[in-house]
Amino acid sequence: MVYKLSATLKGHTSDVRALAAPTNDLILSASRDTTAIAWNRTSSGGNEFSNATVLRAGSRYINAVAYVPPTPDAPKGYAATGGQETVINLFDLDKPRDDPNFSLVGHTENVCTLNVSPAGTIISGSWDRTAKVWKNLALAYDLNGHQQSVWAVLIVEEDVFLTGSADKTIRLWNQHKTIHTFTGHQDAVRGLALVPDLGFASCSNDSEVRVWTLGGDLIYSLSGHTSFVYSLSVLPNGGLVSSGEDRSVRVWQDEECSQIIVHPAISVWAVSTLPNGDIVSGTSDGVVRVFSAAPERWAPEEEVKAFEEEVANQALPAQQVGDVKKSDLPGPDALLNPGKKSGEVKMIRNNNDVVEAHKWDSSSGAWQKVGEVVDAVGQGRKQLYEGKEYDYVFDVDIQDGVPPLKLPYNVTDNPYSAAQRFLAANELPPSYLDEVVRFIEKNTAGVSIGTGNEEYVDPYTGASRYRTNDVGSTGGGATEYMDPYTGASRYRAQPQAAPSAAASNLSDPFTGASRYSGTPVAAQTPKVLPVSKAATFKQANVTAMQGKIHQFNDALQQEISTSGLAMYPDERTAIDEIFTALSQLTAVPPKSPSKSIGSSHIEHVAAILDRWPPSQRFPVIDLSRLLLGYCLYALNDSGSKERFIEALFKASEWTAQWSSPLPRHRETNILLLLRSLANAFQDGSGLSATWVNKLLESLGEAPYGILGKNQRIALATVLFNISCLSISSPLDASAQRIYLTVLTSIVASERADSEAAYRTLVALGNTLYGNKQGGALLDGVQSDEIRQAVSAIPNAFPEDRIRSISQETLSLL
Repeated sequence: MVYKLSATLKGHTSDVRALAAPTNDLILSASRDTTAIAWNRTSSGGNEFSNATVLRAGSRYINAVAYVPPTPDAPKGYAATGGQETVINLFDLDKPRDDPNFSLVGHTENVCTLNVSPAGTIISGSWDRTAKVWKNLALAYDLNGHQQSVWAVLIVEEDVFLTGSADKTIRLWNQHKTIHTFTGHQDAVRGLALVPDLGFASCSNDSEVRVWTLGGDLIYSLSGHTSFVYSLSVLPNGGLVSSGEDRSVRVWQDEECSQIIVHPAISVWAVSTLPNGDIVSGTSDGVVRVFSAAPERWAPEEEVKAFEEEVANQALPAQQVGDVKKSDLPGPDALLNPGKKSGEVKMIRNNNDVVEAHKWDSSSGAWQKVGEVVDAVGQGRKQLYEGKEYDYVFDVDIQDGVPPLKLPYNVTDNPYSAAQRFLAANELPPSYLDEVVRFIEKNTAGVSIGTGNEEYVDPYTGASRYRTNDVGSTGGGATEYMDPYTGASRYRAQPQAAPSAAASNLSDPFTGASRYSGTPVAAQTPKVLPVSKAATFKQANVTAMQGKIHQFNDALQQEISTSGLAMYPDERTAIDEIFTALSQLTAVPPKSPSKSIGSSHIEHVAAILDRWPPSQRFPVIDLSRLLLGYCLYALNDSGSKERFIEALFKASEWTAQWSSPLPRHRETNILLLLRSLANAFQDGSGLSATWVNKLLESLGEAPYGILGKNQRIALATVLFNISCLSISSPLDASAQRIYLTVLTSIVASERADSEAAYRTLVALGNTLYGNKQGGALLDGVQSDEIRQAVSAIPNAFPEDRIRSISQETLSLL
């Protein structure tokens, strides 16, 4: 029985983290792109699936999905999703809509696993170290006892449950009581599956699959995976299927690996099986794939061959296959000899002196090329620390002979928040804060203005962030390289001068090479002002943006009541030309667009913004952000920039009544508006007095307290960019008066987010610096207001960068 590719389902734009395959004709997938998708088979017995429904399950990563059986109200059943928003959402698959039909609230951290019984009982596992059982959409049991995150859950019977945890244990529960604890795995338990007539199977980051009886006996272990094993499923014939970090799905029959299905992606996050025995996989390349042992369901030969070539053309990091001495490797003739067992790896040196890795596939009796061995890691895996996933887990040396401390960090974290957590957890003095922040920034190459990263969630994928330019960073580099993908090695930074507030006899928190002793010497704080480099929001997900606009347009076109709002042919042509140009401008390296974007393109975008419903404008506003970021030249005609920005304000409903909380669509539109405005004031832009006055007045109208964190950072970036331009092109007196009023108001009221405060302080300092250089003086009242606001803000944010920029700003008054 040989499995071959049956179908390739493309619709997600980021990692597919979870799958459910309840029937032969339905597959559910969940992704870090913030969506879940219901895929329906297009013809009975065929091998093709269509994207039937996209479920917008939140604005952050979706990590779990499960199928809830039909009810009288939902004859097709429900899709249940869980993720970073901590809520479990249920969507009616018969009548899907934008908002969930039901939401289950109770977890306090990321929901990472779900399972549902035939009777509709739901069990969920979370990073909050608990599992929860829900019956009739209400919480029935809290399962407390695990010491770390609960990564796997399984319903055995209606009141009997299994949970697997990052604490390396599996617990069997009767209602809310633990009746047995299974030990044996050497790392986090990631998946569970019922094995008929035996018990259950588990998989772990220790690369093992284990099969147990419910009484607690280990029946056998399955070894073969070379890295984390993330997911398990059971075939109709009782065989097991597993997937993991080694790019593979493995099929196990009679305690042996019968087939390895290598994928063109590092992480095979999820695997599931259809009732007909087909296997479904979800991977880090965002693709769902179906494999079948039935020849009638195999994909066309050219598609199977293309998949195999894609696998063969992958680059394998040398770290993944072990040390390779090229001169000792055999040539291609070595592949004439059969392998000893399925999964055996053989490396050869081909005629071009390139090292290739091949795996023996016993089911087909042939060697399968799985990639070329290279020296660098191309993509890394998440690191586990205290049961949770992080992009990095640094080893920080504090003293010779003492084990290093662990510093977990995600690229979406604010470095200052991560550093403060690290210092508090290890009882280190707060005087080390800036050192730790510089350490994080240098070793993740993610430096933002003011050294704080905003927690941005791409509205299409949820997977990326904007990175802006460095303002006032004082350096502090690492001399030892660490793999930027796995975080497995140590960074050791250069020894730094002791902070002035440091206590005596404290070790350097990075190197442990020397101790601070005696009387500390106050270090001179470097000057930050003036800052003339603007910070822009140019991160681009062009493909997802284009797809979203066309999806919304098609939906409008299909309804009689909204067909008149859909794009006209010339608008559609203009939109596609814009995306072609943006794809070239955002390429690495950038390319010159084949067709230049002009004022007519901008006018078409403005017309769509004016016509489309508010809830469907966000991808068009985001497109405007990229136009202002990359095609500002198209707005050089007299008044065109002003008219376009007025259209953006109108599209985001800026002048509508402000009330908290803002509707979700308006919140998103305002965020993207502010990011668009920041791009309008990039380096080289002018400051036309009339429209800047009007713009500043409009920005000052928004009640600052209603804005969320990301909106505040975006607003602060707009003001900061204006200040950068004003150094060389000063605002006129009336514009500067309004501008300083807005800045002072934010400094006086911001008490929640230090990054917004820092950017606003730099903007204020830039303006005062320009005034001092030009000999302009503020009136006494405004000067006193600024002094009062700036003097108070270090009390709200006890960070060195806030204190330093506040002192530097006050010195300019």
